[in-house]
Amino acid sequence: MKYTQQNGEIINSWKDKYGLSWMEPISHEDYLKAANREEVLTLTPLRKVTFSWYGNCAGKKVLGLAAGGGQQMAVLSALGAECTLLDISEQQLLSDRLVSERENYPITLIKGDMAEPLPFEDASFDFVVNPISNHYIENVYPVFEEIYRVLKPGGVFLAGLDAGIYWAFDGDTGTLRHRLPFNPLQDEQLLQELLDEDMAFIFSHTPEEQIGGQLKAGFILKDLLEDTNSSGPFFDYNVPTMILTRAVKE
Repeated sequence: MKYTQQNGEIINSWKDKYGLSWMEPISHEDYLKAANREEVLTLTPLRKVTFSWYGNCAGKKVLGLAAGGGQQMAVLSALGAECTLLDISEQQLLSDRLVSERENYPITLIKGDMAEPLPFEDASFDFVVNPISNHYIENVYPVFEEIYRVLKPGGVFLAGLDAGIYWAFDGDTGTLRHRLPFNPLQDEQLLQELLDEDMAFIFSHTPEEQIGGQLKAGFILKDLLEDTNSSGPFFDYNVPTMILTRAVKE
């Protein structure tokens, strides 16, 4: 079984085991806030995305890439977007279906792998929204190329990105633990550590990969924000470990 498929099964199993914020669907109250144009969209744990990044999505075709969980697509649907969601986790897709039924908006749900060619025609979408998730895949460059392909000219790509540094440290103590790059497909001991901790296959990616990869795909970077973890030493010291980007296909 491909590691991304294993990741899908592992993420499914987390739904009932752990209270993970990114698996918790948006509340009805926050859905109403989104409809009233308040800033409630998140792509990383803590930072709210600037409203101007996505506020003009009404009537636009939006692809949520690995964006399951009943959060981002709900916000954009509340603003009038026509949303399609592709995610490898059935549980994450289910959350979006339940929120769409609760709030009575349409959404297209597709089980798929972001590491594979996307099942869409060229220039199909006005927006692609990819909350922090590409640390679950080994190579990010083909993903950026596919996103660029399926966006219309002038289309907007919003991404939450892992800056890679977190995976060098012990998440509880903040002490250095692993030499980067963090890649369990190249390190059997690391893979066993992840399995023992009930973790998915995780991969570190540098800003050179995350931002440089978008530029190499043809994107024009328009804005950038930073965020940190929701808890632990990096949160305590406000160390930026994540990046939010707004890029445009021109």
